[in-house]
Amino acid sequence: MRHLSANPEDLDIAVDLLRAGALVAMPTETVYGLAADASNPDAVRAIFAAKGRPVDHPVIVHLPSSSAIDDWAVEVPDAARRLAAGFWPGPLTLILSRAPHVDPAITGGQDTIGLRVPAHPLAQALLQRFGGGLAAPSANRFGHVSPTTAAHVQAEFGDEVAAVLDGGPCEVGVESTIVD
Repeated sequence: MRHLSANPEDLDIAVDLLRAGALVAMPTETVYGLAADASNPDAVRAIFAAKGRPVDHPVIVHLPSSSAIDDWAVEVPDAARRLAAGFWPGPLTLILSRAPHVDPAITGGQDTIGLRVPAHPLAQALLQRFGGGLAAPSANRFGHVSPTTAAHVQAEFGDEVAAVLDGGPCEVGVESTIVD
C-alpha cells in the first residue's frame, strides 16, 4: 500500500489510481473510507471483495459538492435539498432515488442511493481533482471497527489496497448520520 500525503503530486497519484480502477483509502471527518470510482462497476465490486461485504449492503457515494446530487439521484425532494444546503459538506448521508445509470453494485440492488459531501479538506481536494463520485464505505473489513487513522487502514488491508491518503486522525470517529 502506498502512503500518500496531501501534496498535489500525491493527489494526482491517487486520482490516477482511482481512474485505473484501484482502491484508495481516504480520510473523511467521520472515518477513513475505502474509495473507488463510483462510475466503474468493477472498481465498486472490488470494494465488496476487499471488505468481505455482502453484495446487498449498499455503499455511500461521496460527491465533491451538493451541485452533483442530480448526477446520481432523481426526484430529489425539496427537504433533501434543504438538508444538503444546511449540512453539506459534513457528516450527513441522504438516501434518495437513484438515477437510472447508477450501477446496482453501488446500491445493493435497491432503487435508492446514499449520497454525501464530506467536509475533510483532503477528501474535498481528492473529490475536486477526481471530478466525480467516489463509492467509499468505511475502510475496514465487514464487521470490524471503522478506521480513524491511516495506520488503522494499513493494518487492516496491507497491500490489498493501492494507497491510503493520510489526512491525520478523523475528527468525528463514527459514521455519518443517515437520513432517508
